Amino acid sequence: MTTHGDLAKGEHGGEHGADGWPDIPGDTALTLRIPEADPLVRAGFPAHVTVLYPFLHESRIDARLDGELSALFAGHDAFTLTFAAFGRYPGVLYLDPWPRDLVQVLTKELTQRWPEAVPYRGIFGAGLDPHLTVANSEGPATQEAAYDRLESDIATALPLVCRVRTVDLIVWDGSRWQSRTEYALG
Repeated sequence: MTTHGDLAKGEHGGEHGADGWPDIPGDTALTLRIPEADPLVRAGFPAHVTVLYPFLHESRIDARLDGELSALFAGHDAFTLTFAAFGRYPGVLYLDPWPRDLVQVLTKELTQRWPEAVPYRGIFGAGLDPHLTVANSEGPATQEAAYDRLESDIATALPLVCRVRTVDLIVWDGSRWQSRTEYALG
């Protein structure tokens, strides 16, 4: 799978990003990279579906924990996600992955094993449904019209069917998200 490499700005906007996400250097996230969707994304970072953000601080990722993650993900078969419908959160246009329960199972297993890894720091209660952010730069006054146009522009590329074979562990270094480890499914 293609790595996240040098993301200039994470989905959550950085430590003091415009959308207020409190990313801290050393934060990690587990994501599903969806390179087939990169041409559709207008959000300034590679297409992905978040499995768990934040995970554990990078300082806790040692050989033992890395082995635990490898074993956990190896216990799940690779799978296919289909992106055929749009959804919206306030300020966000996203593609809805189907079946989403395949992602939710991974999130649930991770949070049961590491209960201190609270999805989205608890900002959204139990978390958000899995999604692939397409755009997140519009405010309340402009988002409806802008996202209606964007949906219309990219709808012809759907459905997008993507095979997911790995989970990426990415790390926030204070200015960008970088890939650290790729774990194989199955």
